[in-house]
Amino acid sequence: MTDREVVIGHKLGLHARASARLVQLAGGFQSRICISRADRSDGTEADARSILSVLLLAAAQGTRVRVAADGRDEQAAVEAVCHYLGGGEGA
Repeated sequence: MTDREVVIGHKLGLHARASARLVQLAGGFQSRICISRADRSDGTEADARSILSVLLLAAAQGTRVRVAADGRDEQAAVEAVCHYLGGGEGA
């Protein structure tokens, strides 16, 4: 398992369009990818392939999240998702 923390860089946070793009990005990897808010200790995780799950995180700009992946391409998955969430290309 590979994991990393990142701060949401999108101006509007994980709104519908950003969440839809994230789900599309996550679907390109074989690994299971989960996202959780670093400021919550309730253990709530979002499946990065589920738009509803991602939207329920209610992650605004500046929110610190943990991205974790487990599978064959976990390192590439975490890198790509963190880059996107941080406001990188495709944001």
